[in-house]
Amino acid sequence: MTPQGHTQLKEELRHLKDIERPRISHEIGVAREHGDLKENAEYHAAKDKQGFIEGRILDIEDKLARAEVIDVSILGGTKIKFGAFVKLEEAATGKVIEYRLVGPEEASVERGTISVTSPVARAMIGREVGDEVQVRAPGGVKAYEVLEIRWS
Repeated sequence: MTPQGHTQLKEELRHLKDIERPRISHEIGVAREHGDLKENAEYHAAKDKQGFIEGRILDIEDKLARAEVIDVSILGGTKIKFGAFVKLEEAATGKVIEYRLVGPEEASVERGTISVTSPVARAMIGREVGDEVQVRAPGGVKAYEVLEIRWS
């Protein structure tokens, strides 16, 4: 996991424990005051939220306990590996995409990060600028050219 990913998980955990947990506890208390809990939709919705929050807290605590934080600022080189920012060009369309290879816990396509265990990342590991990367996708094999590798 990158230091940034570790920090994000710690911040999410703090938010869940310090803000969301007390808020949902208050919501449950208010819903309880409405009476009959069997048919109290607000109470059941709040209890469902509480279950989700508690599950997420346990999940994050587990991930943080098992995390190996790697300082990517000391990494470098000409080959793609964990922590690298990689710019690719899709051979068929010419579309340029950029990804950062990170741990599974911090991967988010919306943020441009992919897990080192994903098929795309596994196909890229060890490649250099100018290499062709072929990825098996549900729609067939996609080919990419590595345009750039950078570390920050």
